[in-house]
Amino acid sequence: MKSTGQDDCNQLSCPFFRRVMEKDLTQGNVKKLLIAFALPFLAANLLQALYGATDLFVVGQFNTASATSAVNIGSQIMQIVTSFVIGFSMGSTVIIGKHIGKHNGDKAAKTLGSTIIIFVLCAVILTPLIFFLSPYIILLLQTPQEAIIEAKTYMWICSIGIPFIIAFNVISAILRGMGDSKTPMIIVVVACVVNVGGDFLLTGLCKMGVMGVAVATFAAQAISSIVGIIILIKRKFSFPFNKKNVRLDKAESKDILKIGLPIAMQDTLINISFIILTMIANMRNLACSSAVGVVEKLILFMFLVPSSMLSSISAFTAQNVSAEKPARAVSATKFGMLITFVFGSLMCILSWCCPQILTRIFSKDTAVIAEANEYLKTYSIDCIFVAIVFCLNGYLCGKGQTLITFLHSVVSIFLVRLPVAFFLSNAYPTTMLPMGLASALGSIMSLIVLGLYFMTVHLKTKRNRKTDYCD
Repeated sequence: MKSTGQDDCNQLSCPFFRRVMEKDLTQGNVKKLLIAFALPFLAANLLQALYGATDLFVVGQFNTASATSAVNIGSQIMQIVTSFVIGFSMGSTVIIGKHIGKHNGDKAAKTLGSTIIIFVLCAVILTPLIFFLSPYIILLLQTPQEAIIEAKTYMWICSIGIPFIIAFNVISAILRGMGDSKTPMIIVVVACVVNVGGDFLLTGLCKMGVMGVAVATFAAQAISSIVGIIILIKRKFSFPFNKKNVRLDKAESKDILKIGLPIAMQDTLINISFIILTMIANMRNLACSSAVGVVEKLILFMFLVPSSMLSSISAFTAQNVSAEKPARAVSATKFGMLITFVFGSLMCILSWCCPQILTRIFSKDTAVIAEANEYLKTYSIDCIFVAIVFCLNGYLCGKGQTLITFLHSVVSIFLVRLPVAFFLSNAYPTTMLPMGLASALGSIMSLIVLGLYFMTVHLKTKRNRKTDYCD
């Protein structure tokens, strides 16, 4: 069949399209390509975690335990919003990646336009919702009395920045779907510099306390998202894109929702489970509440490699499966699991050998450090299991099979993690050591569900092959 001029623009022979092939994930050595794509991802996540952790570090160094607890609780609420947006935007990453893998520029443009409209609507809904509900959420979380006012202040300021949070993460999702993981890293560098500088200036030097870190966070989100928007506007895509494409396309919007919503709900539930764990700790005392915040920040760093690999494998799988090269996606997933498993094991060993070195980074309160040391030891075991779970999630997301990732997360959280954490907290009221095991047990449950799923798929494929052979 003869190609039209426009179709030719989508072929590898076209110089216009060839510029994008520098970021094509369907050609070349799988291991080298995955590492090259994942490293900017990791750097971006590391910088993002650093500037987020700076809030807790600065507050812990210059303020009281109540301020630490307030920032922990407020940042966890905001993390729910951020995780929802990141998860939802993964739908755009995967769909754009599939169209790039098939060299279908027209559909990629429609997906990009639909993405913009969908997330503008999200910003319009989420910003006032979180702003007005913040005081009630803070009370619902059993926030210690000493931390309530500061937690409200932090939340009100940060919630105004939700449109910027959405803008940044959507821009990153779009670029990563096209195989570009470096530009989002550059945008995060801008955010990191603004936030870290703002934290030390406003909270450390100007003694603004919780308000200082909140303002610094807002400024970082605003400036970095504006930089991202400018980059996206000036960027030359491999496909024609203009204002006419900025509309809701029914088919593309449906695909984005189909893939993005289960991931968004999964990530939201995971972060809600973190909030509930904080509630459980809040019922004990202020030191336990602050200790949970300290450990969650440390775990965030320990999960950076698995998290980066999840997103990298998703984009890698989306392009390769669409290009009818599923073996490359499987190879990337296996290699990703090896890397994350080794890293997770090292983090677990470090947490058991010298937890006090890590926990002192975020607090100088001896009571908080003592509780955090115990909690970190057992929580860190999850680093080993999460390594495998995250990589498998990335593979399934890239294939568009997000329902199973959502289901195993629901089972893990509500049937294992939360009930076990609540039971162990009550059974051992004088130590937080056993409570950390709940997370690892939850991940083991996820692995069991995923194992059963892959076995079922394998057996079904085997039966179909036998049937085809007999026919």
